[in-house]
Amino acid sequence: MLQSSQSHHTYNRHRNSRNKSPVKAIITMSSVALCRGLSGSSFMALDRSRSAFFGNKNSRTRKQGNVVFHRPILSMSTSTSSSTSSSSSSTLPKWLNSEYDVSNKSAGIIGKYDPQSFESEIYKWWEDAGCFQPDAKELAQRPFLAKQPYVLPMPPPNVTGRLHMGHAIFVALQDILARFHRMRGRPVLWLPGTDHAGIATQLQVEKILIGEGTTREEVGRDAFLEKVWEYKAEQGGHITRQLRSLGASADWTRERFTMDEDLNEAVVEAFVRMHDKGLVYRGEYMVNWAPLLQTAVSDLEVDYVDEEGKLYYFKYVIEGSSSEEFLPVATTRPETIFGDTAVCVHPEDERYKHLVGQRALVPMAEDGRSVPIIADEYVDMEFGTGALKITPGHDPNDYALGKKFDLPIVNIMNKDGSVNEVAGSRYEGLDRFDARTKLWEDMEENGLAMKVEPHMQRVPRSQRGGEVIEPLVSSQWFVKTQGMADQALDAVSTGDIKIVPSRFEKTWNNWLTDIQDWCVSRQLWWGHRIPVWYVGESGEKDYVVARNEKEARQKAMSEFGHDENVILRQEEDVLDTWFSSGLWPFATTGWPNEDIINDPKSDFNRFYPSTCLETGYDILFFWVARMAMMGLELTGKSPFEVVYLHGLVRAADGTKMSKTKGNVVDPLDTADHYGADSLRYSLVTGVTPGQDVPLNMEKIEANRNFANKLWNCCKFVTDNALKGASETELTQSLPVNEPIAQSEYDTLSLPERYILSKCHKLVSSVTQDMEQYSLGAAGSKVYEFLWDEYADWYIEISKTRLYEGAGGDGPSSDEARAARKVLVYILDTSLRLLHPYMPYVTEHLWHHLPRNSQDGAVNALMLSDWPQMDDDDPLYFNDDDIVSFEAFQSLTKSIRNARAEYNVEQGKKISATIVVSQQYQSMLEPELKSLVALAKLDPENVKVVLAGTDEAKSALDEECVNLVVQDGIEALLPLSGLIDPVKEKKRLERQKDKLSKEIEKLAGRLNSKGFVDKAPEAVVNKAKGELTDLESQLGMVDASLEALAK
Repeated sequence: MLQSSQSHHTYNRHRNSRNKSPVKAIITMSSVALCRGLSGSSFMALDRSRSAFFGNKNSRTRKQGNVVFHRPILSMSTSTSSSTSSSSSSTLPKWLNSEYDVSNKSAGIIGKYDPQSFESEIYKWWEDAGCFQPDAKELAQRPFLAKQPYVLPMPPPNVTGRLHMGHAIFVALQDILARFHRMRGRPVLWLPGTDHAGIATQLQVEKILIGEGTTREEVGRDAFLEKVWEYKAEQGGHITRQLRSLGASADWTRERFTMDEDLNEAVVEAFVRMHDKGLVYRGEYMVNWAPLLQTAVSDLEVDYVDEEGKLYYFKYVIEGSSSEEFLPVATTRPETIFGDTAVCVHPEDERYKHLVGQRALVPMAEDGRSVPIIADEYVDMEFGTGALKITPGHDPNDYALGKKFDLPIVNIMNKDGSVNEVAGSRYEGLDRFDARTKLWEDMEENGLAMKVEPHMQRVPRSQRGGEVIEPLVSSQWFVKTQGMADQALDAVSTGDIKIVPSRFEKTWNNWLTDIQDWCVSRQLWWGHRIPVWYVGESGEKDYVVARNEKEARQKAMSEFGHDENVILRQEEDVLDTWFSSGLWPFATTGWPNEDIINDPKSDFNRFYPSTCLETGYDILFFWVARMAMMGLELTGKSPFEVVYLHGLVRAADGTKMSKTKGNVVDPLDTADHYGADSLRYSLVTGVTPGQDVPLNMEKIEANRNFANKLWNCCKFVTDNALKGASETELTQSLPVNEPIAQSEYDTLSLPERYILSKCHKLVSSVTQDMEQYSLGAAGSKVYEFLWDEYADWYIEISKTRLYEGAGGDGPSSDEARAARKVLVYILDTSLRLLHPYMPYVTEHLWHHLPRNSQDGAVNALMLSDWPQMDDDDPLYFNDDDIVSFEAFQSLTKSIRNARAEYNVEQGKKISATIVVSQQYQSMLEPELKSLVALAKLDPENVKVVLAGTDEAKSALDEECVNLVVQDGIEALLPLSGLIDPVKEKKRLERQKDKLSKEIEKLAGRLNSKGFVDKAPEAVVNKAKGELTDLESQLGMVDASLEALAK
C-alpha cells in the first residue's frame, strides 16, 4: 500500500488537566487509494453527515476504548485483493471514491448556480479522500517527484473564537497559494491549528463562574483549569469548522493546538534555553496593566480610543515660598499626583527658569512631601501650562525621564485598579476614578484647583476587558530582544526573508531597530506556566529555571546547596501567548525532539523552514518579527522565506468594521447567501498586497454573477455543444490531458487560434503573477478572460460551427469537432486557473467535462495538473493571430455601435459591404458567418471586397454609413438598411420640436436680468452650459433631417 513519506502521524491531541498525561491519536492515510477509490479492506465508521464538518460540534470527537480521537479515523489494511477491493468500494460513500465523480456527472448541471447545494459535500469528499495531505497529488498521479515542498503555517486563530473577515481573507489567500502550488506538483503542507488565547479564553470562563456565583480564586487553580479545558472541548471546534466552510485545504490530520503536550514541551525548552543563554531575566519595568483582568497585556492587546476627557489645571506650591508662589500644572489623571516624584519644565522657558532646582509640595499629600523641579527639553512649552508632573510609576514617558534623572518610582495602584496606602487614608481603597473625583473636590476646597477644560485624548483600553489600561511598574519576566532583533534585521536585508509588499521592510527595520525588551509573563492561570521554581517557603530571590520539577530540585540542590526535601514553588504566572505562537513554524513540525530533528525524512527536516507566512500587516511586529527572532535564535534558520502581508478588511466606505457602527459584514452569513467562492474572490481581487480591502455587497453579488456566468458557460458546453459528439470524441480527443501543441494549433481556424493564444498567454501571465504573489491581479485576469473573451466572443462564434441554422455544416463536420475541442479545452484550462480562487464551483463543474480514464488519474480538480507545469516549456501562442482577430473584433464592434447610434431594431438584420486590403481578405472571408452572427447582418447581403476594385468603388458611391475601422478595413452600411426614412423623419422632427422648446425656455431665463443678477454665478454658468449642449443637439438633428431630404 502506498503511503506518504511519514506514514504514521502521532499527535498529542488532549491534555487531561488532572493527570497531565497525553492521549495520542494515530492516523494512517493513503492519499492515492482514497482519491482513486479505496482499495483497503476496512473503513471505520465516520460521521457521514454534512454537519460533521459544518454543524455538529461533537462530530470531531469520538472515543474508542480509552483513547479519545479528535477527528474521524481512517483505518486501512494492507490487503489489496480484488475481491476485498470490490467489496470495500461498493459500500463506501460517494465522496470517498470515483463514484462521486460518476454520480456528479450523471446528474448533469441542473438549474441555476446554487452553491449551498454542493459546497459542503465537495469539501467532505476532499477531506475524507486525503486530498489536503502533502503527497496526495504525487502519490495519486505519479511516483514522488522530490519537488521542494511548499509550506504555509496557518496563523492559529483563537481556539474558542468565531470566524470574522480577518479569518476569511487569510483563508482565501492561503488557500489560493496552497491550491496553486499543489496543482503545480509541489508537496504542499498548509499546517492548521488553534491558539489557546490565554486572556480571551480565561475571561470567558471567569464570566461563566461569576454567573454560577463563584470566582476562579474561590474554586482554585486546578479546578479552574479543568473548567477551561471543558470549555475548550465544548467551544473549540467551531472556528475550524468555519474555516473549512470557506474551503480551507489545510492538512487537518496535522492540526495542532498550542497547549498540546509536545508544544508545551517546546515552549518550556525554548524558555530554558533562552534563560541559559542569558536572554531571559526577571526585572521591574513599565507594563500595560489591565485591572479587570489583573494581568500585564501586550501592546497588541491595547486599543487606543479617541475620547473626550478633561484637562485639570492645579497648583504645585513652591516649598518655602513666603508668597505661596506656585507652578501651574495640567494633567488628565489627577489621581496619579500621589505618585509624582518631580515637576519638569523646559530649560529655556523664561516663566519657570528661576524655579529649577527648587522643590514643590505634592498637593494633598498627608506627609507633606515635596518633589524637585527639574528641567528637560522633553517638555512641550506650548502644551498645558508648560510645566509637567513626572510620575515614573504610571506613565511610560515619565518612566524614561525618571530613569534619566534617577527619580524614585512610586506605585499608587493596587492590582484591581484601586489606589493604595500611598494616597493616604482619605483615598486608600477607592477605585482610581472615584479617587480622581474626590481628590479634585478636596483640591478645590483647599484652593489648589485652578480650572478644568474639555480635552480630547487617546485612551488606552484593554482589547479583551474594555477597561482603561493602567501603566505601572511591575516585577515581570522579560526576554532580551536586541541580539535576536539584529538577526531578524539581517535576514531581511540579506534577502533570506522577503517581505511582500516590500514597503513594509521600512516598518520592519524601524520596529526592530528601536525594539525594547519583551515582557513575556502574564498574571493568568490559563496558558503555559513559566518553568521557574522559587526555592524555599517564601521569597523570590532564589530561583531555578528547569524543564520540570525533578530537574528544578536537582538544580536547587547543586546551585544553592539544599537537600532533596527543599520546598519548591513554581511561578504562578504563565507566558504571553505570543511566546508560544513565536515557536509555531518549527514546534509544530517536531522541534525540539532530537529523534525528529536527526531524522532526514521527518516533518521537521522536510517542512521547516516554511516557504511563506501569510498574515495581516497589523501583526508584522507582534507575531511575525517574534517568530523570525525565535526561529533564528533556536534553530539557526529563518522560519520562512516569504512574508506575504494582506490588508485589513474594512466597510464599504473604508472605515473600520465595528459592531457599534453596525457595519460588520459576517463572513458566514455572506457565504451562506452568496457562496463561499464569491466571498473569497471578492476579498482577494481588486487590491494589491498590503492594501486594505473595502468590502461591499455589490462586489460580492457581482462575483456571484460571475460564478453564475461560469455555470451557464459549462451548461452550454455540456448540454449543447457536446450533444453531437461521438463516443470516440468524448473518451479520446476531448479530454484534456496535455496542452494543445503547435502542430494541432496550426490546423485550426482564426477564432480558435485566437482564443487559444489568448488562453495560453493568460496561463503564462497568471502563473508568473502567482509565483510572484500578485494574487489579486492574477484572479482578475482570469475573470476578464472568461467573461470578455470566452463567453462574449468564442462561445458565440462556436455556434456558427456547431449549428446548421447558424451557418455550420452539422455536428459531425471538422469545424464542429474543432469547436468542441476548443470549447472544452479552454473551459477546462480556465477552471484550473480559477480553481485556487473559486474552488467549489470549479470542482463541481470540472467533473462534467470529458475525461478519459487512465491508471493513476485523480478524480479531483484540486489534484489535477496546472495548465503550465514547466516554466521552461511555455504554452504555444501566436501574436499575429491575436492581431488579426482583434481586427475582426474591431469591425464587429464598429457595426454594433452604428446599429446603436441609428437605433436599429434589435432583431433587424442589415446589409454590409466590407472593404479590406489584401492582408485582411483571407482572414475575413472564412469568418463572414461569424460576423453575420455577431453583428446581426443579413447573410444574403454581406460581402467582402478588395479595396481599390470596381466593386469597392461602386459600394462607396451608394448612400451609406462609412465606418473606418482601422487601416485596411472599412464597413459600408447602406443607409436604407439602417433606417426607415419616413419613420426616422418623424422621430427627428419630434426631437427637434422638444429641443426647440427647451432652448426657448432656458434662453428666456438667461435673458432675464433678474435671474442673471440674483442667481449664484455657479447656477448661471450651469444654465449656460446646458443651453450650449441643447443647441449642439439641435444642430445634429437638423443635419440629420437635411441628409434625409437629399
